Amino acid sequence: MTAPADVVLLHGVGLNHTMWHRVAPDVTTAGHRVHAPDLLGHGAAPDAAAGTTLTDLAEPVVRIAAGAPAPVHLVGFSLGALVATRVALDHPERVASLTLVSGVANRSESERQAVAGRLEKARQDLASAFEAAVDRWFSPRGRNAEPELVDQIRTVLRANRPPSYLACYAVFAHADAELWPELSRMVPPVLAITGEDDPGSTPRMAAAVADRVPQGEWCAVPGARHLLPLERPDVLVAAVLAQIEGRPFNLPGALAP
Repeated sequence: MTAPADVVLLHGVGLNHTMWHRVAPDVTTAGHRVHAPDLLGHGAAPDAAAGTTLTDLAEPVVRIAAGAPAPVHLVGFSLGALVATRVALDHPERVASLTLVSGVANRSESERQAVAGRLEKARQDLASAFEAAVDRWFSPRGRNAEPELVDQIRTVLRANRPPSYLACYAVFAHADAELWPELSRMVPPVLAITGEDDPGSTPRMAAAVADRVPQGEWCAVPGARHLLPLERPDVLVAAVLAQIEGRPFNLPGALAP
């Protein structure tokens, strides 16, 4: 039986710890201690100032890891994946494994222009930017099957403090370029998992991360887009438990090498 571990769940930009409500209970039931903080600038956390950096977002997570009795298993979603990567690179002794969920890496020039355009749109019309995010994140099946969940995500997005949201979105738009040259020195094992149909956090990115780090694997979930923790929590829980137990993650039918 695997010893109890500390698992830190890091949400995406504009969201908060509540996005893990379909993942955290099953990880806890498996015998592990779950930490799901609000990132700086989100939820109940302090505001994020203009010019906030990825290191700023990582610092509170480092404190959680420092207080754990053993290296923690980091699970980061989207912006949270970038934060988790920063923590693992800067403090490898505190991280046992890294699960990067719907993460971004090595954006192409067209992908960089697209995310820069979304940031500018958010600066000009935040309400429209939030609605566009909802459209981009949910699969058609998920949107039709659970309209109440779509409304819950809208509500969380609309509760953001605009200056903090924009400061954190700027980090999300640029931090992959900061991290990419450093990935080859990653120490903990990495699983990069994304939706096969995710237009922003693509299977190509997941495969590139797995190839770049010394101990990497990747997986693309069929029929899924961005919100794996909400639309496919079963898959994500299985992936996290595989990382904790130190075994490969195999998803039947998934796009992977």
